[in-house]
Amino acid sequence: MERTNDSMLTEFLLVGLSDHPKLQTLLFVLVLCMYLMILLGNGVLISVVVYDTHLHTPMYFFLCNLSFLDICYTSSSVPLILSSFLAVRKRVSFPECMIQMFFSFAMGATECVLLGTMALDRFMAICYPLRYPVIMSKGTYVPMAVGCWAAGLVDSLVQTSLAVQLPFCTNNVIHHFVCEILGILELACADISINVISLTGSNMLFLAVPLLVIAVSYMFIIATILRIPSAEGKQKAFSTCSAHLTVVIIFYGTIFSMYAKPKSKDTTGAGHQSVMEALISLFYGVMTPMLNPLIYSLRNKDVKSAVQNMLGRKMLGKM
Repeated sequence: MERTNDSMLTEFLLVGLSDHPKLQTLLFVLVLCMYLMILLGNGVLISVVVYDTHLHTPMYFFLCNLSFLDICYTSSSVPLILSSFLAVRKRVSFPECMIQMFFSFAMGATECVLLGTMALDRFMAICYPLRYPVIMSKGTYVPMAVGCWAAGLVDSLVQTSLAVQLPFCTNNVIHHFVCEILGILELACADISINVISLTGSNMLFLAVPLLVIAVSYMFIIATILRIPSAEGKQKAFSTCSAHLTVVIIFYGTIFSMYAKPKSKDTTGAGHQSVMEALISLFYGVMTPMLNPLIYSLRNKDVKSAVQNMLGRKMLGKM
């Protein structure tokens, strides 16, 4: 691959599924509807938690952060995805691409840490119920949430700063819907070993460590639940963490299906695989944030009750 001239690379081309125009039209409508549902669902969930004083607990505080995080994450990428569906090849300026990549990467890293933090909260609530109010006071859970956001932003700043310094080749085509860091690194005309090492360290800290924390936390949680004598007590204890566990399974399951799948060496199979990978990536970026408020509202009696009370009072206020 040839290096660019002395002038800096000014733009990237996002091709996405440009070879499948009919599929792009269908996906535009589908993604737009899903994005509106994300804004509505997570917005309602945040409003309910803020509105109902009974939900002013660490678990729902973290849930508010998760909902706000999902809104930020999708808003950093979905507008670009939608615009790419309307063009054969979406042109994105270099600064715009780097900014979008920074926010998307930051929100993804933050969500990994936040899910691990939420698992720790459930561990403390179920395994140490008497000490839980003292340990998880406001002076504890607020800094924990701030730490999640700070860690994600710092990690993204490091990865983006390293990517910005790379020289790029004449090929500026990104085979993705958005400016994704792996797609951008493939276009570099320099040694990216530092970037690879940095990304590997990032994956260990922000994917493997939170997943390990979640796994160990739920091992202790399950052991504690099994020691509860009554079936009703077991069900009540498990219901407080079942929604979080469902979200974790969807979140990490989608990530592993994206990056753990071996590449096809067959050229005919590679095209089909690239379409599937693009659709899985789209699922990861849009479907998961849309499902989160549904999972928490359907599997949580407190949230369902708070939603009904809020809607009921608004209806009475209009009468």
